[in-house]
Amino acid sequence: MAILHNLGYPRIGEDRELKRAIEKFWQGKIDESELKNIGQQLRQQNWQTQQSAGIDLLPVGDFAWYDHILQLALTFGVVPSRHRHNEDASALTQLFNLARGTSNEQGNQAALEMTKWFDTNYHYLVPEFEANQQFELGHSPLLEQIDEAKAQSLPIKAVVTGPLTFLYLGRFEHEQKLLLLPALLKGYQQLLAKIAEKGVDWVQIDEPILALELEPAWHQAFADAYQTLGQSPVKLLLTSYFGSISIPLSDIAKWPVSGIHLDLIRAPEQLDAALNQWPIDKVFSLGVIDGRNIWRSDLNYWLDILEPVNRSRGDNLWLAPSCSLLHVPVNLEREHKLDSELKSWLSFAKQKLSELVALGHHLDNKIDETDRYYLALSQQVVASRAQSLRITNPAVRSRIDRLTEDDFHRANRYPERAKIQHQSLKLPLLPTTTIGSFPQTSDIRATRSAFVKGDITQAEYDAFIAGQIDEVIRRQEQLGLDVLVHGEPERNDMVEYFAPYLNGVGQTQYGWVQSYGTRCVKPPVIYGDVSRAEPMTVRWSTYAQSRSDKPVKGMLTGPQTILGWSFVRSDIARADVADQIALALRDEVDDLQKAGINIIQIDEPALREGLPLKRSQWLEYLNRAVRAFRLCASIADDATQVHTHMCYSQFNDIIASIAQMDADVITIETSRSAMKLLDAFKDFNYPNEIGPGVYDIHSPVVPKAQWMEKLLILASEKIPLERLWVNPDCGLKTRDWPETLASLQVMVDVARKLREQFKNS
Repeated sequence: MAILHNLGYPRIGEDRELKRAIEKFWQGKIDESELKNIGQQLRQQNWQTQQSAGIDLLPVGDFAWYDHILQLALTFGVVPSRHRHNEDASALTQLFNLARGTSNEQGNQAALEMTKWFDTNYHYLVPEFEANQQFELGHSPLLEQIDEAKAQSLPIKAVVTGPLTFLYLGRFEHEQKLLLLPALLKGYQQLLAKIAEKGVDWVQIDEPILALELEPAWHQAFADAYQTLGQSPVKLLLTSYFGSISIPLSDIAKWPVSGIHLDLIRAPEQLDAALNQWPIDKVFSLGVIDGRNIWRSDLNYWLDILEPVNRSRGDNLWLAPSCSLLHVPVNLEREHKLDSELKSWLSFAKQKLSELVALGHHLDNKIDETDRYYLALSQQVVASRAQSLRITNPAVRSRIDRLTEDDFHRANRYPERAKIQHQSLKLPLLPTTTIGSFPQTSDIRATRSAFVKGDITQAEYDAFIAGQIDEVIRRQEQLGLDVLVHGEPERNDMVEYFAPYLNGVGQTQYGWVQSYGTRCVKPPVIYGDVSRAEPMTVRWSTYAQSRSDKPVKGMLTGPQTILGWSFVRSDIARADVADQIALALRDEVDDLQKAGINIIQIDEPALREGLPLKRSQWLEYLNRAVRAFRLCASIADDATQVHTHMCYSQFNDIIASIAQMDADVITIETSRSAMKLLDAFKDFNYPNEIGPGVYDIHSPVVPKAQWMEKLLILASEKIPLERLWVNPDCGLKTRDWPETLASLQVMVDVARKLREQFKNS
């Protein structure tokens, strides 16, 4: 009989209860005890939902206050020296300090770097390892959560990120990371022993770096580490996802682990070899429900595959989603505004559990009415999507077919364009700007909500937005910024905003997923061929430009980011969808410049996160991603300055591709790394203009002038002054106005000071 288990459940709650509670705690509206009570309630709700669905083995340890990697770092005492000044702080306060940064009499204490979790839109906090790092088991939320679940007599397995992945994802500047592994393993042995003492038999130990093309030294480290950990008094389910395992299963089979989990959604091709290589007396867990996307499963397809496996593996066959359900929304039942056809095609976390249970029950010949419903619905959905007229748009396909090589190139190269742009824009040395968004105040959110509910008219809403733009323009002019933005008060999210203007794209009402910390997004649903239904940004961009004599940037989100931050159809190649999006954006770029917008920013923060996990597949992806960007940007005239923005990126590996994008100006996140990310641009001799972020917008701390000046001087040593811009790391929508104005004033003042200093030197 197949065992049904889950690798992880969304931690935010159906209505983002965790986000709201943490932000109330930060604001001083609730205390730590109240916050912890809310977290406990969410965990209990999640366990109840999973158990009621029919899951046999529930995950404990998938809940985290801000990020699971940050939480693991604190569990083992991995705290940078700059954050050890307040040892009396509670564990929770210390966690938030590491995530958001602090300030004291010694200056700003930068938060941990944040970067993408493999190729997902989730961000993790990067652990910082030091020489002679020790990994002593300290306060462990996992152990506390096990006590909670045990008190309810729940059937559970513990969930923890494995030591090799933890080490690989961290930062260590002294020597090879693997030299830290023996000390780290001692910490893991302590943790596993504590788990065993609490009566837990199974530990799901997640090692997603197994999907990477690892160097031989890491292969050997895996073997050595699991020979050690396999002696622990618990059974280890070695869990990989997001791709095929890079170490032969025949090798892993020799390690003293009790089971393996394979992601058959991302890498179905690995099943045949695995059946031959994995011992029949060890647990064989298969990820057969998509944990990364929201389309309903073809259960008949999986039944055909799994029935012979079930016969041969019996009780040692476990079934699960492909990965944690962290990456999908919580509950489709709340989506009352979706049209019935599109809604029938979708499945959120709660529904995915029911799909999994229906699959397992059918294999074991014990289906009930709920199982029959999901099996029948699966068949209906497969037929419906195959026959639906809303999937294919002949006009879009024809336009793609007519593209020529000229459609992917600007009229002239950057040096010629730069001369024209510098003459027309007349910007000073070290021009200052922001990334695009300004604070989304409670007034903005309340007014948008009132408009959506029909409580105010279109005219009233438009007047409100115009007033917000007027205020943003006025404040930027008072600050002395050189290139302005309209602040994006009309936009709920940099991707979601575009969905209503695009054919083939749908929206959810409650489809929230966690991006990082308390930041949640509602990804659009790309279900068919994409085209622009009407202009998307021209109205408010031109209005903003009419309110100032300074240039105001038009703001667009690039094709790879709209693709990467959406739930994307699975019936055609993702790269083909990106080209369709690029054509829609190309029309918008053309309309913006014709309307008098001379600077257009096309943000592509998701460019790097879309990289395949296997490096051997990078080149094909990058070539297609770069061509999609150029397709939407190449319509720009020489006098139109095209910007792009990227954040959370390690640029060294893809710098040549970034250069091939041929944006006139790129703005990037660099403050948390103290400008070290600029080394890639210096070593490569990046030819165009760069705006390195000079302060971290994710921290509530107002940066000190000395810190910002130091960063800009470092930047000037790596980038020629005439090609250097000054800007924050990212958009400012999550910040409050007082700290935003204070931080930007420091930035402008420092830029002016250095402008004069460099002129006179």
